[in-house]
Amino acid sequence: MSFNMFSRLTALTLRVTSYPAAFTSLSSGCRLMVEHDRQNQRFTVTPGSGAGTHECAVLSYKFTGEKEVDLMSTYVPETFRGQGVAALLSQAAMDFLVEENLKARVSCWYIQKYIEEHPLQHFKDLVIT
Repeated sequence: MSFNMFSRLTALTLRVTSYPAAFTSLSSGCRLMVEHDRQNQRFTVTPGSGAGTHECAVLSYKFTGEKEVDLMSTYVPETFRGQGVAALLSQAAMDFLVEENLKARVSCWYIQKYIEEHPLQHFKDLVIT
């Protein structure tokens, strides 16, 4: 049963292995891009049509050690809220931790909530308390 549930969750989970990665938001049906801007240490989601760059959702982080980051904040413009955009940004950040073998301090309340709500995944092992 737990394997079956895990398989279903995994199928719905966004796995960002190369950046940018395209995916379809389940709640809105619109095409969105998650981009990892390594130079500015942030993940962004920008809507496809009609929105300017000021309308992007952002998850910011900073390196606090050689293999350690602080997931500092998420910001989602009001027009994106309630569509799962912050969760997609959080998933991209967690995938980044896994891929780069990093540990994280989590300053952002939303990312803390995201990790708590995904107990079947090994995200909690990545967090420095």
